Amino acid sequence: MQCGYCCINYAVVIVDDPSKGISENNLIFKHSGSPCKHLFGDKPGRYACLLHDYDWYHNTPCFSHGQIEKGDQDCRMGRFVLGGGLEDKNNK
Repeated sequence: MQCGYCCINYAVVIVDDPSKGISENNLIFKHSGSPCKHLFGDKPGRYACLLHDYDWYHNTPCFSHGQIEKGDQDCRMGRFVLGGGLEDKNNK
């Protein structure tokens, strides 16, 4: 859904400099209500994370916040935030 809700509203530890990956002194706390510095885009439905393609991304707290959706399924939180309700439109 790329709504950016989680990347703006959740407090989480993020990687500061992507080129250094997950390493000592390269993790910072992102406060709730402030957008992640790696969130790209300017409106709900058009956001993207600039870190998803790094090899180390699957070891981040952000990756662990994923829901049960897979691949081509919409994120339930994104669907709800963007006003589409909670009905699973992918499994009709």
